[in-house]
Amino acid sequence: MRMRWLAITAAIVLIIACFFPWVTISSKNIVVSGVDATGTSFGKPGYMHLLMAGLTIILLLIRNMITLRITIFLTAFNAAWSIRNYIVISSCYGGICPEKQGALYTIVAVSFLLLVLNLFVGNKQMVPEPSPTEPPAT
Repeated sequence: MRMRWLAITAAIVLIIACFFPWVTISSKNIVVSGVDATGTSFGKPGYMHLLMAGLTIILLLIRNMITLRITIFLTAFNAAWSIRNYIVISSCYGGICPEKQGALYTIVAVSFLLLVLNLFVGNKQMVPEPSPTEPPAT
């Protein structure tokens, strides 16, 4: 039960980190966050994190084996998306290297923490117990 709430907390931290600056490009006076990348061609990569973290929270509140499996897929995809964002957004282009901010590292760390926590969520509760009519396994 604690792992579920830790995973929900990690997902909330991930959502909050999408609104903080990920990188700054001082030569162009641009601050890039997950939801605001004005002046760049990055798009809005934080929206995917927002969507996946939101769905993860909803699915963690539903106790079901199917939702547990879907959540593991979502968090694995979210971790891969965070690595993609780290590589794309922090890369140097044309000799201009952006300054990485703490939220970019937070996105990667929390995404992988969320994946690890979801691997352990509900394993005890989801294991079917033997029926009383079956003989004990030897």
